[in-house]
Amino acid sequence: MVAEAKIMCPQNVEVFAKGMNVREVEDVVASISPKSFDPSRPLEFVSPAAALISNSQPDVKPADKVSDLAPEPADLRFFPRLRSGSFADIGPRRYMEDEHILIDDLSSHLGSLFSFPTPSAFYGVFDGHGGPEAAAYVRKNVMRLLFDDVNFPRASEVNKIFSEELENTLRKAFHQVDLALADDCSVSSSSGTTALTAMIFGRLLMVANTGDCRAVLCRKGEAIDMSQDHRPIYPSERKRVEELGGYVDDGYLNGVLSVSRALGDWDMKFPRGSASPLIAEPEFCRMDLTEEDEFLIIGCDGIWDVMSSQHAVSLVRRGLRRHDDPEQCAKDLVMEALRLNTFDNLTVIVVCFSSLDQREPLSPPRERRFRCCSLSAEALCSLRSLLDTSG
Repeated sequence: MVAEAKIMCPQNVEVFAKGMNVREVEDVVASISPKSFDPSRPLEFVSPAAALISNSQPDVKPADKVSDLAPEPADLRFFPRLRSGSFADIGPRRYMEDEHILIDDLSSHLGSLFSFPTPSAFYGVFDGHGGPEAAAYVRKNVMRLLFDDVNFPRASEVNKIFSEELENTLRKAFHQVDLALADDCSVSSSSGTTALTAMIFGRLLMVANTGDCRAVLCRKGEAIDMSQDHRPIYPSERKRVEELGGYVDDGYLNGVLSVSRALGDWDMKFPRGSASPLIAEPEFCRMDLTEEDEFLIIGCDGIWDVMSSQHAVSLVRRGLRRHDDPEQCAKDLVMEALRLNTFDNLTVIVVCFSSLDQREPLSPPRERRFRCCSLSAEALCSLRSLLDTSG
């Protein structure tokens, strides 16, 4: 009767090695050893060349085309836990014309006079042009203009009425800011700014956009655009511009401005009350957040000129898996845009909806299973002899 010994193999199979020599045993074990697997390895993002943005952006799913935006019943229990970080850099420009604002707890910031659903937050990016005056004015006065000078809705819960009132209030506030820029003598008539704001009340995310800043939502690693860039070359904007007496020359509105919507720029707008090719009217996108929504990126066009929405989402997602720091992720995005040779100022806000320990890992750890492998006495002796020799 042949004696046998057992060797533990990390594989879900049994190997019987009676009568086999050591090299044969090694070959069998090597053939059944699992490939190395690191469950913490981040998702790869697209290469810089493939990440250059195009008008069609095939790798991004627009919010109005997502089929599963309506929350499931289980999502009714979900409320985001907000934390944010930002980073700004002058880039290759001589002057910094960007401004931004981030408030993770709007109720505490405004005081007891306002009653909002929990959580409540306000974020904004203002990309100036023709000088820094317009963007700086908006940053300094946006809270007063938004919450004091208009009838901002107050409610303890989010419903359809609150959402509609919020949209109407934001629309009115954008126009109020535009008129205020015309009246303030410290702001040049040739100075203007784009503006993108994002508000969160409970599970409601409301984005208002005028210009070419962009907000991008990450849902399970997939980029979802929450705003549409307002550029004169886009068919809908070009049609509106030309119907109102403007023209597009080499991608620029009236040969001057690279956006078709902005606050300020009163040297390019018709007198008050007249329809103008350049308008301050914002577009809106609203969504109920779910447990699948991980974070929101808000950035000026200096970011999106050189990378796609999906590129940015993948970069931030990988960073959060490493260090869970939204401010560092914002900085990483700016550094990536500089590496890709952006030619503009750079400003980014990253808003996380939960902490890292609340989310599932990218891939669950692989369970290691052990089975017995049998060796004959002769093979065992050969193996021992080999090990002794090596020792």
